Amino acid sequence: MSESQHIEWKASWRDECLKWVCGFANAEGGVLVVGRDDDGAVVGLADARRLLAELPNKVRDLLGIMVDVNVRTDAGRDYLEIVVPAYPNPISYRGEYYYRSGSTNQTLKGAALDRFLLRKQGRHWDGVPAPDFSVDDLSTSALTGFRKRATRSKRVSAELLAEPDQVLLDKLRLFEKGYLKRAALLLFLDDPERLVTGAYVKIGYFRTDSDLLYHDEIHGDLIAQVDRTLDLLLTKYLRAGISYAGVQRLETYPVPESALREAVINAIAHKDYASNIPIQISVYDNKLMIWNPGQLPQDWTLDQLTAKHASVPYNPDVASVFFRAALLESWGRGIDLIRNACIAHGSPPPTFRWDNGLWVELPFLAVEATLEVTDPVTDPVTDPVDRLLLVLASATLAPSEIQQRLGLRHRPTFRENYLRPALQRKLLEMVLPDKPNSRLQKYRLTATGKAEWAALRKSESTQ
Repeated sequence: MSESQHIEWKASWRDECLKWVCGFANAEGGVLVVGRDDDGAVVGLADARRLLAELPNKVRDLLGIMVDVNVRTDAGRDYLEIVVPAYPNPISYRGEYYYRSGSTNQTLKGAALDRFLLRKQGRHWDGVPAPDFSVDDLSTSALTGFRKRATRSKRVSAELLAEPDQVLLDKLRLFEKGYLKRAALLLFLDDPERLVTGAYVKIGYFRTDSDLLYHDEIHGDLIAQVDRTLDLLLTKYLRAGISYAGVQRLETYPVPESALREAVINAIAHKDYASNIPIQISVYDNKLMIWNPGQLPQDWTLDQLTAKHASVPYNPDVASVFFRAALLESWGRGIDLIRNACIAHGSPPPTFRWDNGLWVELPFLAVEATLEVTDPVTDPVTDPVDRLLLVLASATLAPSEIQQRLGLRHRPTFRENYLRPALQRKLLEMVLPDKPNSRLQKYRLTATGKAEWAALRKSESTQ
């Protein structure tokens, strides 16, 4: 025998042993053996018979629980076995909460104590009411964005999506006793860090583990964090191999986009936000690593997490909204989706490890980030403004349509490198110049732009 999750040895009885009784009661139950030394040898108790009568009452009075106390004899020496059942409600000893983990007895404090108390009540951190906030504090654009996604996913009825915000949030189970839940604030506040520090994503590009070249932070509501994180990774941090088939731009990333998307979404949806630590994404020349400060489901191992398993989201209310926005599935398939996407892409397999949170490592496929001309006649134009002129030509288009024709994902990149310089050079004009920020705004070439476009076309035809 040896000490384990369910067995603890003590050579003699002291009232401090009640901490271990408390720890067993709060975990999976166990047996406290009094009269064995650290090696498991029976050393005996001279007062075993007296303790047999006293301890059940002492445990009841100080811990509020019932235990079985038995006298055992080995080679003429008496010792005690205190059999402690697991209790569904939290048990404390002198105001402190203890928890048996492996062969250790831990004092629960801070975020660990919060998680323990919520779990004993059958609740989750993201389902706790937040009385200091109201629907008026939520972002109109975040709610509008969710409605658009849910309309496309068809996972929320059109009738419900047409209801006022208060009704929609209530039907999404984001109210508790008249108060918004924490999940609602993470999902729909412009700045969820008003609720909890660390509700954001950090990205860094590393030459070595200790040599950080540059970094960024992504803030905002959780759904916006998904979009912004993916955009920034694909446009700034991942070096894509670029080729052209005629005028069509083709990009091959060193990791499959679908695997990257799944890994980012899972990290944001399942993070332990009570940790107050941001998600951290480290990009190297040969790999990308995502660390999510989360918690495994109770009694789970990493092997269970990475094998076929049921869906047990750490933040059920956040996960429910992500599902309705078609960002998550509800079958616990996230890790399988990442693996399968890497196989289909021809990338090395991903690896997973647990270290105060889940590490997901995506090794890179070897990709040459060079300009490969596949059309033997046309030399692709690489100047951003010239490319914009060529794709716009005689059309009148909205910014999103121009961005799509250019094959650009990152809106700030499009505006800073393409749209704004073209406007400054008076090559483009707005259809609604008096309403520059109108959602109906479109752009077309000016006379100067048309002349420039014609010159570019002529240059192409003579090459």
